[in-house]
Amino acid sequence: MRNPVTAVQNALGVNPQVLALALARMSESVGNSFLIVVLPLFIASDFVTGGTFGLTEVFITGLVLSIFGFVNSPLQPFTGRLSDRTGRRKVFVLFGLALIAVAGVGYAFAATYWHLIGLRVLQGIAGAFIIPTTVALVNDLATDENRGGNMGTYNTFRLVGFGVGPIAAGGVVAAGPFTVPLGATTVALTGFDAAFYFAASTAVLAFLLVLTLIRDPDIDPDDGGDESFLAALAIRDRDGGQLLDPVFALGVVSFFMAVGIAVFATLGDIVNTELDQGPDMFGLQFAAFVLAQIFLQAPIGRATDYYGRKAFILVGTVLLVPTTLVQGLVPAYALGFGLIGDPWVMFLARFLQGVAGAMVFAPALALAGDIAREGASGSTLSVLTMAFGFGVAAGPLLSGFLVAWGFVVPFAFAAALAAIGAITVATQVNEVNAPRRAIPFVGYVT
Repeated sequence: MRNPVTAVQNALGVNPQVLALALARMSESVGNSFLIVVLPLFIASDFVTGGTFGLTEVFITGLVLSIFGFVNSPLQPFTGRLSDRTGRRKVFVLFGLALIAVAGVGYAFAATYWHLIGLRVLQGIAGAFIIPTTVALVNDLATDENRGGNMGTYNTFRLVGFGVGPIAAGGVVAAGPFTVPLGATTVALTGFDAAFYFAASTAVLAFLLVLTLIRDPDIDPDDGGDESFLAALAIRDRDGGQLLDPVFALGVVSFFMAVGIAVFATLGDIVNTELDQGPDMFGLQFAAFVLAQIFLQAPIGRATDYYGRKAFILVGTVLLVPTTLVQGLVPAYALGFGLIGDPWVMFLARFLQGVAGAMVFAPALALAGDIAREGASGSTLSVLTMAFGFGVAAGPLLSGFLVAWGFVVPFAFAAALAAIGAITVATQVNEVNAPRRAIPFVGYVT
């Protein structure tokens, strides 16, 4: 009888353990993205009190949401490198998921703004243990022939979880309070409590999936030789063939892409006013990027296993330029063509930006994985995950500052960064493995 595990691997080109890890990250992402919707509502409610030390509630809300990225991103090279030195990934993932679950329960007992900030810091530390080590696990479990497909599948499942969470979160809060039977008595839970406990439960489910289905691959611990702890953050090309280290160059591109994605996040009120739309449509526009990623990450990643990584990354960064810039021009475009109040132009722009992003992130991770030494995936890939995290955190802050000079300015700035990213890919990044097939009408980009 044919081995079902082998059948899955052959049909999808994906390691079964990667599928299990992707399911675990999808579960954890549902709970984590829940908080993006629930925490602002919680902060605005009467459940949170205490002094703000002169800071506005809006600023506190932004700080609570963004501090996750600012905490976990700089720690990722350290945790990634530590997992390389020990030759173990699974224990880091389990520790991070345990912290996520503890913090999720902690929100139900939070009563001040500073409780929330402390819990988000704890979650940021947890993210530093989870993000680089899960990506390194995918890289370790994959091969040169299927690394793109594995990375694309992993990211697809993670993004499904990230997209589902916000859709359900508001409904859970609004449906409260809940009465939960507990033995001979019942316990009353507010909608917020239910949402926080649910977020914690998704981390527990992810913990159990990793604990029971994932094993550390058989790799030798990487002691780094004579290299320093932060050797993976080399900026200059150590081989002297180019100006920038190729992994650092891919990190720069990932940062620029993340900034372009995130500048839209803080402009909801302005977009709704300019396009005469409601917040529901803004949420759909925001999700359009994720929707494109869900559909395309896996097939594009799989395609890079045959046609090479660089061509896809280059085309993606080039496409990021117009798809980002046009978002800033949509209000003027609508006015110029008599399409006042039609928000679907913005939805289309966001979706096409997602198409471009799908051509960049998973292929960039796969290419960095091709470059990484055996046993050094954690430190190498953490450069890209750290850069992406910084970009997601920096984008909303930049757009909030730049929009004072005009609605188009944040998008024009992000488009300019994407153009620099395209030049960086074209001049500083090369293939490691020769493509197995030529791209029709495009050729092989060296």
